[in-house]
Amino acid sequence: MITWNSITEWLVQHGIKILIILVIGIILWFLIQRLIPPLINRTVEKTKGESKKGLEKRTNTLVGVLIGISRVIIIVVVLLMILNEAGVPIGPMLAGFGIAGVAVGFGAQYLIRDLIAGIFILWENQYRVGDVAMVGGVAGLVEDVTLRKTVLRDLDGIVHHVPNGEIRVASNYSRHFSRVNLNVSVSYGTDLDHAISVINRVGEELAADENWRDRLITPPIALRVDKLGDSGIDIKITCDVKPLEQWSATGELRLRLKKAFDAEGIEIPWPHTKLYFGNSMEDVTGQK
Repeated sequence: MITWNSITEWLVQHGIKILIILVIGIILWFLIQRLIPPLINRTVEKTKGESKKGLEKRTNTLVGVLIGISRVIIIVVVLLMILNEAGVPIGPMLAGFGIAGVAVGFGAQYLIRDLIAGIFILWENQYRVGDVAMVGGVAGLVEDVTLRKTVLRDLDGIVHHVPNGEIRVASNYSRHFSRVNLNVSVSYGTDLDHAISVINRVGEELAADENWRDRLITPPIALRVDKLGDSGIDIKITCDVKPLEQWSATGELRLRLKKAFDAEGIEIPWPHTKLYFGNSMEDVTGQK
């Protein structure tokens, strides 16, 4: 029979221990948030060849994953210790979990594959939170990376959850540096030397602009005549820029080139077709 004395005695014997376990768990919960970030930061700083922004992304990604794992471990250990102190036999419970684990082993093989792939993604630093990458055929901003999945948001704002085990190829658009790769067409009647000099001048002006010089690594230059197309001649323009700046730099370069071409009388072609109907009157009569 449960009496007030028995309840008091149980609280004295076990309640204080359970309270201590909870307090220790709470302290560990907050300690990992204070200790893991500087520890990871010191470790990541030793990585060579990474920019300051890249190191920050890697640090944030690893901190998020390790804190998440640590929290799960704390919750599980604290819960088992409380159950054991409360008199609940955890031995048979753990044995039951083992038997259940064997039973669902075949069903959990995909989960295990995801976890192993996630470890390699983090270890090899393939991409980080804040990068723009194509993962599992989906391109977008990496919003979260865990051991099980990668979360991306594409340009339409759609959030994609990609299991790490499904990733065969991961393409990072923002590792170390990015590149502008732009083709500009001019008409066949254009003096190509003049057009190339205008392109290079615009590239130098862009690189010298105070709003852009810190975002560009090299000035945009005309690399080569890339194609003789149906309606015009394509000139390839390239330059190296800071990570994630390739799209804004490309848009600004297009805007400046259009204005410069208009000022210099350089025609940007549009599709057109010449029609020929048999012999001309000159061929038939010999007169114009």
